[in-house]
Amino acid sequence: MLTKRLIICLDVRNRMVTKGVKFQGNVDLGDPVEMAAQYYRDGVDELVFYDIMASAEGRPIDIGMVRDVAKHVFIPFSVGGGIRHLEDMREVLLAGAEKVSVNSLAVKNPGIIREGARAFGNQCIVLGMDARRTTDPKYPSGYEVVIQGGRTPVGLDAVAWARQAEGLGAGEICLNSIDADGTKEGYDLELTRKVSEAVGIPVIASGGAGVPGHLVDVLTLGKADAALVASMVHYGTYSVEGIKTAMAAAGLPVRGKPSL
Repeated sequence: MLTKRLIICLDVRNRMVTKGVKFQGNVDLGDPVEMAAQYYRDGVDELVFYDIMASAEGRPIDIGMVRDVAKHVFIPFSVGGGIRHLEDMREVLLAGAEKVSVNSLAVKNPGIIREGARAFGNQCIVLGMDARRTTDPKYPSGYEVVIQGGRTPVGLDAVAWARQAEGLGAGEICLNSIDADGTKEGYDLELTRKVSEAVGIPVIASGGAGVPGHLVDVLTLGKADAALVASMVHYGTYSVEGIKTAMAAAGLPVRGKPSL
């Protein structure tokens, strides 16, 4: 049985890790390279970095940060934010990242998924998707895709967009619930299950983790392949080891701590 991955997300703004609730009220927490190195030593499986201001400010991602992370972290990590075209993807991967995450860019230009998959392999291309509940009947799944931190709806059904992205060559989907983001009240199990059942590529559940039991729920009931956390480790409420111990106790296969 494939192991279930624990992934930590580091939102970065002005070279600092920052965290908010539903993309608002962000507080700076620390240096991304130092935090990443510590999480690696703690035994996390993967890391995700989002430069949350790059796209809004019309600039590329901080490549220097990516290079610095690659010097200290020897597990897979993906990078998103400020990716504008194929050359930006190439630069990020050459700087040491294993994967590139595209969100708003993919919505505006779906062909970038195909281009990236052809150039670097499907395994390098992650679709980042922010979705929220809706009662609008034009969204059959009950969830619509939004961009720009949940501010802008784009007229896409979440499940339909997941299937389209898979068809274009995305190798993984990082699925974030806008409604649950930062609330610590649990993942959106319905959203995660619907997308996981609709595609044949791995789905990372994101948004809402507050206690280890939430990860167990989304990896079983939600059928996710991996669970992403931020607040519950950034604030020291839980450790990587503690979360993995709880996952293993629930019968989930997990990876052991690496030998450093």
